[in-house]
Amino acid sequence: MKALVTGSTDGIGFATAEKLAAMGYFVLLHGRNEKRCAEAADKIKSKNPNAKLDFIPADFSDLNEVEAASKLILKKHTDLEVLINNAGVFFYDREITKDGFEATFQINYLSHVLLTLNLTNALIKQRRGRIINVSSMAHAWAKLDFENLNGEKYYSGEEAYAVSKLCNIMFTYKLSRVIAGSGVTVNALHPGVINTKLLRKGWGIGGAPVSNGSETSLYLAASEEVENITGKYFVDKKPVASSKISYDKELQEELWNLTLRMLDIK
Repeated sequence: MKALVTGSTDGIGFATAEKLAAMGYFVLLHGRNEKRCAEAADKIKSKNPNAKLDFIPADFSDLNEVEAASKLILKKHTDLEVLINNAGVFFYDREITKDGFEATFQINYLSHVLLTLNLTNALIKQRRGRIINVSSMAHAWAKLDFENLNGEKYYSGEEAYAVSKLCNIMFTYKLSRVIAGSGVTVNALHPGVINTKLLRKGWGIGGAPVSNGSETSLYLAASEEVENITGKYFVDKKPVASSKISYDKELQEELWNLTLRMLDIK
């Protein structure tokens, strides 16, 4: 089995990748640059010399780098079966990427959509596969204003983060319907309140150990119990209800169509 974990050079992503490697998976590490990826690979190898690893550097604040990473994966790793969209950021101040999008929205949501859609057909060809989107309970605080996705009218770091995580879930539900019957499942999750750099930066608090934050991702990646489960939101390895707005299919469609236009996907 081969799995790609975005944002796997530290935090929850690193813990997830390290445990997948220990379970015998061939793991594709992802980080912003080659140096960070190589350091993460060395760290895993130091504990598990037999770990099967490769790495895919890409800065998710640059859509061209996401496209290049997608092409590299499709060239080298056509047998990919698990995609864990884990990378996430929090910014106090509004930042605009070179692509013209608010950075939190692009890195946490848009770039993951682009990567996922680029790889979905390869997963479908395997007639099996699991797409796992790491969201957050913070999504429940979000209001979806399509005229403020880039913080045009107002900006708050907490709100931008919550909106990006709501979009992750709505994309999960929509994509699960689009590829229903393909053999590929799509689920989202809240990893818990985990002591990560992001949590400390955004909310100034600690949380449970980082290793705990990987457990639901690992469950969705590997457990036979969820082999045919799709279009769900998980907390502590159990499907639970996400926010009311996340189930609004009209909003899901509007977000989907707007996202495709933003990414220039036909």
